[in-house]
Amino acid sequence: MASDSEHEAHRPLKRPRRSPSPTSHFRTHTTNGNGHPPEHMPSSSSSSSEPPLRPLSLSILGVEPLDEFIREIADFVHHMIYTRPDVRGTVEVEAKLGVLRDRHTGERVQYPVLVETILAPHSGDTRFESNMSLSQHKHFNNMLNNLKTSSSQPGHPATPLDYTHLHLIDTFYQSDTKEKIRVTRDEKSGTVLACMQKVRLGNLDIYSPKRAADWRVTVNLEIPVPPPLGSPTLARKKDRMSYSHEEFTIDLTQVTSTTSPNSKPEIIHELELELSRPDYLLSTAQNRGDPNASEVERNAFDELIRAFVNNARILVRNAGDGWQ
Repeated sequence: MASDSEHEAHRPLKRPRRSPSPTSHFRTHTTNGNGHPPEHMPSSSSSSSEPPLRPLSLSILGVEPLDEFIREIADFVHHMIYTRPDVRGTVEVEAKLGVLRDRHTGERVQYPVLVETILAPHSGDTRFESNMSLSQHKHFNNMLNNLKTSSSQPGHPATPLDYTHLHLIDTFYQSDTKEKIRVTRDEKSGTVLACMQKVRLGNLDIYSPKRAADWRVTVNLEIPVPPPLGSPTLARKKDRMSYSHEEFTIDLTQVTSTTSPNSKPEIIHELELELSRPDYLLSTAQNRGDPNASEVERNAFDELIRAFVNNARILVRNAGDGWQ
């Protein structure tokens, strides 16, 4: 067996990183090849007798190859935008955290893959369950509150988070065309904030075998409609903690649903990441790849989706055990 001194003599020289790793209350999961934290992390400092090597090039062409994962999600969102119905409405893009379950057994699915994977639409007999446990809800609440506090401190590597606590009431009505209409009111004032019909355009499910949670990207079209007549078929009370950061909103919500005055309420907890400016989303989608637009404008849509995916990944990787 080789001695410690022999190992030291053959240790490869360290190369400086091109950019520092972010530090925050959120984990970024430094792991070994099996997805678990290594038992021993070597020191990042090189021996004084070993001069540091130059940073490696991104590739033999000097550029980073296209990230197919992010490009697939960007292509999906872009396609949903440009094939949506020709009606006046707002495009909503969101990522929900949850668990992919087998429709028959109710168990979390297990696929023969080692890392985060986008599933082909309608490829399996699965359902996506976004309801998390109360302890998981508290876990994310504490983390996001801590991040909000730390993000306002000098030297934090990202822009600060804003926070709003909302109390909303959703009531649902059946239209003459059998479509579901949602009326959203402020719980305290009763002011109507929105009256709309939501049309789901498409979903992409992402399976994360190394994490406690999976996630789903959903693209919807929210169509404003006149206030409905009749009695609601469902009411939902939403206690929502909303954290906003640059182009994104993270909503941590406790939802209490009732179908009738005498029915037992159902309480669920959800975490959603949403693009906060639909108009900006559409303008960047329009400029995507346009030769007449500037390079920044041509790439803005893909950069927006890149940040969206990064935020979703950070949330998923910080999900605690015992999802539900």
